[in-house]
Amino acid sequence: MLEVGNGGMTKEEYIVHFSIWAISKAPLLLGCDIRNMTKETMEIVANKEVIAINQDPHGVQAKKVRMEGDIEVWAGPLSGYRVALLLLNRGPSRTSITALWDDIDIPANSIVQARDLWEHKTLKQKFVGNLTATVDSHACKLYVLKPVA
Repeated sequence: MLEVGNGGMTKEEYIVHFSIWAISKAPLLLGCDIRNMTKETMEIVANKEVIAINQDPHGVQAKKVRMEGDIEVWAGPLSGYRVALLLLNRGPSRTSITALWDDIDIPANSIVQARDLWEHKTLKQKFVGNLTATVDSHACKLYVLKPVA
């Protein structure tokens, strides 16, 4: 059951919780009182792009593909040759996290477009071989990667 909105976590930690729910393809069971949800909680649990990861017709759960200390890289296949990518920082300070194409089953020389699902924007930069992002403490970045060449 999701704990988003129940108190005890920061907004970033709730976003991590909901992101892991999405890539795990788990059923949506809200644990908070929906009659008294804050605007912030509603923005998290109603993020259509994140929910679409969970509901993707391919139906395959993501898996942890790399863990180094407090950082984790999760990835899973989506329909349309896309990949869901979660970069997670469980540590106490901001850090840079790199996802390698070898780890996430994207052909090595592929040019990839990345959509940031929490920022609701497609990154202007195209990526080849890997994607690196700076992630705040107890936070994550959730992307949909789409090979474009």
